[in-house]
Amino acid sequence: MNKKSKFKHIAHVVHSFATGGLENGLVNLINSLPEDKYRHTIICVTSHDPKFYARINTNNIQIINLNKPQGKNIMWLYKCWRLLRTLKPDICHTRNLSAIEAQFPAFLARVPYRIHGEHGWDIFDIGGTNIKYQKVRKLFRPLIHKYVCLSFESIDYLINKINVKPSSIVHICNGVDVNKFTPKKPEVELPEHFGDTDKLVFGTVGRLAEVKNQTFLVKAFVKLWLENPHLQNKLRLIIVGDGVLLSKMKDIVEDAGANTAVWFAGQRNDICELMNTMDVFVLPSLAEGVPNTLLEAMSCGLPYIATSVGGNPDLIVSSHKDSHIVEVDNIDELTAAMSLYLDDPERLINDSKLVLEHCNKKFSIGIMVEKYHRLYQNSIN
Repeated sequence: MNKKSKFKHIAHVVHSFATGGLENGLVNLINSLPEDKYRHTIICVTSHDPKFYARINTNNIQIINLNKPQGKNIMWLYKCWRLLRTLKPDICHTRNLSAIEAQFPAFLARVPYRIHGEHGWDIFDIGGTNIKYQKVRKLFRPLIHKYVCLSFESIDYLINKINVKPSSIVHICNGVDVNKFTPKKPEVELPEHFGDTDKLVFGTVGRLAEVKNQTFLVKAFVKLWLENPHLQNKLRLIIVGDGVLLSKMKDIVEDAGANTAVWFAGQRNDICELMNTMDVFVLPSLAEGVPNTLLEAMSCGLPYIATSVGGNPDLIVSSHKDSHIVEVDNIDELTAAMSLYLDDPERLINDSKLVLEHCNKKFSIGIMVEKYHRLYQNSIN
């Protein structure tokens, strides 16, 4: 520890630094921690996106790429060790399995305190069932002073599968900027017949990847749309994001003849505006940590439906767990949950108020930052 410095230096190690939930959480954290108490170095095992890095607005920050090539390559660990010896941080905070190996060079570089964060499952290890990766986590367990888990599912996994002591785990949920994501009249151009007040608009936001499973939502929406011909002028779906699933989803919509009812909005930056055009937010993922998009939707006062994975059940209003949490790929369950809002405008109004109050009370960025600040200060002390 550099006792002469008034700043406490944290080295955040991530696989890469570009658009994503984990990375967005790190941006929010660095931007919100007291600038007169911390300085930060983001160490990317691979590389970073300069445009995304520009979202950080504090001065006490630098980012360094280790440029690990694809495949097996241990030279990055040597480069990480040399870098940490030079930086002499007070804390090394790695995140997720793809960065956990940095705990070894941090140990060799005598970083005083080492933290590891579990932010959710990878697509190649949904549920953490891969025995190889369990062994990897167990291998590095003795080097880690404290674990940060975003969901209770991750806590159970570390205790029961990795044999981590409960006293070594702290639960810190993601936070949302409740001043940025607020209910308001949207100022966004919509396709014809999407902005009418008589419409019921379902929506989702996220990269169109297998793990996000938006095809599940599209199939459920099409089923609901086809089974209710008298409501086809009312039902609408907005998909925000881009990725490999786009063409598949477009084919499903076209085959059903529902092109006018579904809008693929593409990759967007005006997420708050688009969320405020929706009536109900749906998160159909195969796996999640603590999803930022669900928190952002709640902060906009959107009622929600989500799959029973990761931290989703941890976030919602307790009275909604039987009706708003559905099993992955169970189309009947999802359409039943969506149907709750078909002819009940009072439910929409009441749930919107309930969700907004719940989010502001439990999931503001201020609450998250205070918990990390306490963790870092206790670690240093």
